Amino acid sequence: MASRILGGSIRKRITGSDLFAALSQKMNAYSGYRVFLMGSTPKTLEKICARMAKDYPNITIAGSYSPPYKSSFTPDDIAKMVSMVNHANTDVLWVAMTAPKQEKLLYQCFNELNVPFAGAIGAVFDFYAKNIIRPNAFFQNMGLEWLPRLLQEPRRLYKRMAMSAPMFLGAVFKEYLIKKLFKHH
Repeated sequence: MASRILGGSIRKRITGSDLFAALSQKMNAYSGYRVFLMGSTPKTLEKICARMAKDYPNITIAGSYSPPYKSSFTPDDIAKMVSMVNHANTDVLWVAMTAPKQEKLLYQCFNELNVPFAGAIGAVFDFYAKNIIRPNAFFQNMGLEWLPRLLQEPRRLYKRMAMSAPMFLGAVFKEYLIKKLFKHH
């Protein structure tokens, strides 16, 4: 939606689930790729590893880590995670934590990571492990995938959605207005 409003070229919504599936299919087809999974619980990571072994047998799970649940990570926490990923000789790092914690983590340590690709993919681990059922295609295609999730987990998601969605929309419309103003001058 933001791309359309701002005149960008992205016309289709691409979610973390879409990216995870498409990149996993490509890596599996070419074989030899190593993936590191960070986030969620040890039990969920076990489910993902077992399912990926069946769905993508040519991908090696180079490592996984369920960090302690806390609102932010200390420099020591970050150094430990970076070390784990770098020692695993990873091609792709998937980080599935809550937003914006996962994005902040990647921003803080991206230059220290020796990994060609790192993606923050939110609830994808829970979807892939079938811990949470992803809303159906109707909600996905309408850009309303957040609504059934909010109804399923209102206490956990309300504050984030009540803050981040308006902030994002505000930033999009601010950019739109700036483009309109400078286009005419």
